[in-house]
Amino acid sequence: MSSWLGPDEWQAVALSLKVAFWAMALSLPLGIFTAYALARWRFPGKALLNGLVHLPLILPPVVTGYILLVVFGINGPLGALLARLGITLAFQWTGAVLAAAIMAFPLMVRAIRLSIEAVDPKLEEAAATLGATRLWVFVTITLPLIVPGIIAGAVLAFAKAMGEFGATITFVSNIPGQTQTVPSAIYAFLQAPGGEPAALRLVVVSVIVAMGALLASEWLARRAAKRVQGV
Repeated sequence: MSSWLGPDEWQAVALSLKVAFWAMALSLPLGIFTAYALARWRFPGKALLNGLVHLPLILPPVVTGYILLVVFGINGPLGALLARLGITLAFQWTGAVLAAAIMAFPLMVRAIRLSIEAVDPKLEEAAATLGATRLWVFVTITLPLIVPGIIAGAVLAFAKAMGEFGATITFVSNIPGQTQTVPSAIYAFLQAPGGEPAALRLVVVSVIVAMGALLASEWLARRAAKRVQGV
């Protein structure tokens, strides 16, 4: 692939894969916790939390990127605090991870939540009556049963992060070799004369990666489901 793609194109692909992976991996624990809380717990503000989780799906991505820039920019409340610790997110690839994770989070939570709601609560209640703690019930009963949903949510998050454009370009700009992901590179190539062939190559790469991720998720989900049924 490196011989087919130019150096700038390869950099964009490599950066997109890195951003998508870390966006998925870092948000997965919080996604599982949030999905479980929304599916099983009753608490004040549950509707508000559900709304906040799904807000990035409703807001224009540029708005989400601008909010991130205001909050996590160098002069922002959290950005200034992180800057004192030597951490900068705005206009850095780490900021692209944050933007992609926020945009992908609702899809991850929804997939995992649906999987949790499909688990019969009586199984969890039976384990609890035998003296198991809530955490042990989740680890031994719920978690194995929702593995297919976790895989689906993780892949959806990866694919969404891989293709995120609006929030990313607003928060971290489009700096070749530093913050230029595949969607940003496609946009840049389409704005330059003669850039259509390079843009088309990146489009093909995006389709291949997305299709590969979906096929891998289906295979892993089927294996996980068979293992659960065998147990």
